[in-house]
Amino acid sequence: MSTPLDRKIAFITGGNRGIGFETARQLGALGILPVIGARSAEAGRDAVAQLREEGIEAESIVFDVTDDADHRRAFDFFQKKAGRLDILINNAGVYLEGEPGGAQRYLPSTVPDKVLRATFDANLFAPIAVTQALLPLLRLAPAGRIVNLSSILGSLTLHSDPTSPIYDAKATAYDASKTALNAYTVHLAYELKGSSTKVNSAHPGWVQTAMGGSNAPMNVADGAKTSVQLATLPADGPSGGFFHLGEPLPW
Repeated sequence: MSTPLDRKIAFITGGNRGIGFETARQLGALGILPVIGARSAEAGRDAVAQLREEGIEAESIVFDVTDDADHRRAFDFFQKKAGRLDILINNAGVYLEGEPGGAQRYLPSTVPDKVLRATFDANLFAPIAVTQALLPLLRLAPAGRIVNLSSILGSLTLHSDPTSPIYDAKATAYDASKTALNAYTVHLAYELKGSSTKVNSAHPGWVQTAMGGSNAPMNVADGAKTSVQLATLPADGPSGGFFHLGEPLPW
């Protein structure tokens, strides 16, 4: 078995379950060392143990995306472990407005301030803070890759089109947080242009997970494919885009 210094190392926030866990599994199957960020040590250990039972080497760290101290500890971990970070997948997020595809709990005129703030804290401010903390290590990688888990529900173009499949799917806080995350992707890609580090937004699809709910049509294995594709882009791959299974999506 090669050492982590001889192979790519990836960090997946919220990687102990759902799409994040499946992303770790698929990256591990490619020979990349996945490091799972989980809010509890037990959840991280359980996820790592499951991957190791499948023959996939993995590690975990205790990580809350909203905790600046955890961001610093993650930087120290990757600096000591590999002296760099090859892949960052900002996977962790929340949906606080009911079940996707079902009746929404709030109208735009009634969504509580606490729901807006909690959603933006987890889905926008936390990924930005994590990225800023770890970007120095990503810049040290030969081919740094950043994947921001967005959603088609962040597309203003499709939300404004009465013929689009998401026209009636309005969750104000979640949708707006993903629109803002897409904006950050575009701006960071501009900063990184000309470098070997790429950043893109991913729409995983509507996936059968705890967040996706029971109405979702996609399985988790397919839901992780877009993150894996963007995490392993070649040197001539895109940056600053919004993709689902290799196809660009409208902003």
